[in-house]
Amino acid sequence: MRDAPDYAKSGKVRRVLDSLRRVLSRDGGCAEICRRAAELDAAGVFAGTDWDQPDILIPALAGGSLRSEHVDTVVLEVTSELRILAIAIGDHARPDMSADDARRFLSQILAMNLELLLSAPSEAERVQQGKTSTLSRTVFAYIVEQIGLGDVLDQLVDEIWRILRQRPIQVDHVKAMITRIAVYRNESDVDLGTSAQGLDRLTTALFGPTEACRDDPGVDLYLSRLAAMDAEGLEFEARGLARAMHDTGLVSAYHATLIGYLVDENVHLLPEALGVSEVGRTCLLRYPDLVHELILRTVHPHSAQCVYGLSLLLDRGTLYQPPVVPSLWRQLSLKLSPTVRERLHSAFGPAVEPEALLLGGLLSMLGQPLGVGQGDNPTCQSARALSMWAYNDPDYLTQVVAWAARDDEVIAHFEGQPISSVKSVGGVANADPIDLDPVSLLVVPHLDRIYAEMVRRCADRPGDPHRWVNPEFHGWWSARGFRINVDVETGDLIDLDDFIRQFYAAYHPDHNGHQPLIHPQPAGVAVTDSAARYVGWHAITILRVAPDTNGDIRVYFFNPNNDSGQDWGDSVVVGTAGNGERPGEGSLPFEQFASRLYIFHADPLEDGAVDGVPADAVQRVVGYIERSWGVGRMGEQPVGE
Repeated sequence: MRDAPDYAKSGKVRRVLDSLRRVLSRDGGCAEICRRAAELDAAGVFAGTDWDQPDILIPALAGGSLRSEHVDTVVLEVTSELRILAIAIGDHARPDMSADDARRFLSQILAMNLELLLSAPSEAERVQQGKTSTLSRTVFAYIVEQIGLGDVLDQLVDEIWRILRQRPIQVDHVKAMITRIAVYRNESDVDLGTSAQGLDRLTTALFGPTEACRDDPGVDLYLSRLAAMDAEGLEFEARGLARAMHDTGLVSAYHATLIGYLVDENVHLLPEALGVSEVGRTCLLRYPDLVHELILRTVHPHSAQCVYGLSLLLDRGTLYQPPVVPSLWRQLSLKLSPTVRERLHSAFGPAVEPEALLLGGLLSMLGQPLGVGQGDNPTCQSARALSMWAYNDPDYLTQVVAWAARDDEVIAHFEGQPISSVKSVGGVANADPIDLDPVSLLVVPHLDRIYAEMVRRCADRPGDPHRWVNPEFHGWWSARGFRINVDVETGDLIDLDDFIRQFYAAYHPDHNGHQPLIHPQPAGVAVTDSAARYVGWHAITILRVAPDTNGDIRVYFFNPNNDSGQDWGDSVVVGTAGNGERPGEGSLPFEQFASRLYIFHADPLEDGAVDGVPADAVQRVVGYIERSWGVGRMGEQPVGE
């Protein structure tokens, strides 16, 4: 491209961009492109584009390019970032940008796109970008390795806390980021400013929650210190570790070490070490043999995070449901199929035995049903099912896990007919997921194929297949009344006024006789991006409808997409804290939620006061729809009275 005449360069760009994309997907690719930054500039890769003059680039606009559905746009953006990185570290020189300017520019981009450092691709990114969504994350991680985090620590620490307040099951990426920040802090003389206290709480929660391990002595030395403590010292230690765990949702390897030590030496302090409530304490005392065996089999320094799940499982009183205790005893003695052992071993490494990994993952899911995530996979239906069962039907979840682990097969039923996950052909996902918690990693491929087979069996029925699939797939409590505001054949909106009124009558306390939601209900939303543009359909769970801290009615829901806090455009921003949300819940004001809803279930015998829904409320919801995913779909809508 460098040697081609100007009129022929455009014909070379496509091949160069394709090569850049392929190199970026390989280990070490970022370094190789950064090393060739001057050659890329000289060859004219950026000629005729906004990126040709890095000094006029605006950091705030980079986010749109990084999330573009056009592969070439993403590749040009991240290649430009690597070129600016080369300027920042002195490997490339341009008269229009100094090294300090380049470093400042990169810090601003990192600060404005922190989610690319901390979380998996969102639903919008996954649908619009596919595998390209990982390129920007790879490049961002490399940039941080090269220039550090000094200028973005405040925002980064705030973002970590925002994610942790949602209490996800999978926190390995957060722990890695905290570790990176801690190392950077120790190796540099950076002024942490207002982030210092928040960062201290995070790093000490992992590496030194109490005085006995404040110096991060290592597990062996810590064990010797525990052996030298009297009863009062052990109690102080137990409470300190529990406090750090519940404050952050993170579990230190030292905490796992203490838990194992107490089972052998002082079981009376286990409630303090787990930080359980009175319900959890009573549960533990009622089933001590089971809890002790679960700890001995699952809690190790390399699998410490399951301690938090066990604590919350006890606090939820889950063991008081009669089938759960024998189900967990069965899981303790279950023999995993060789295929399952290999799958878990390949995904999580050899540090923890597959049986212990799976059992620990099951404890986490039963304790944190709203912490389930779908990872970078289009399997929101399966993730929602796992969450719903852990929340509402834990004995069924344990049964499904047992089938998948022992038989490497799950058999479900659709309208009385069996469906085998082994005999069913492909599901929604193109490949088995690898970025999930142990239970999801094992079970989701089975559920995905079963779900797809249920949809196929409804292919010749009129309307949306979820009318029949959701109750059969998720459970009997999924109400048989089904409402949809989209014509499946055309994609146009239908009966919008009636749909909105029916939703108000079924769920809004002022119109349904103040009847709280009894069982979580599956629902479908039209996901939009921050510009309110339609992205795709997405499965969520409506958990409850209640007044928030200001007395405004909000819908609280579970979103399996790893991080509920998303900007859906037109001021519709999903809250995760500060509005009465419980850990793991997302929430929106009732009208805003209704404006993104396209499917819901409700008891057909409990319609509520449809005629009492104010017309102005309906019109406000319609307005949100018209300004977002309803563009081009409205057609002729009947007007309600």
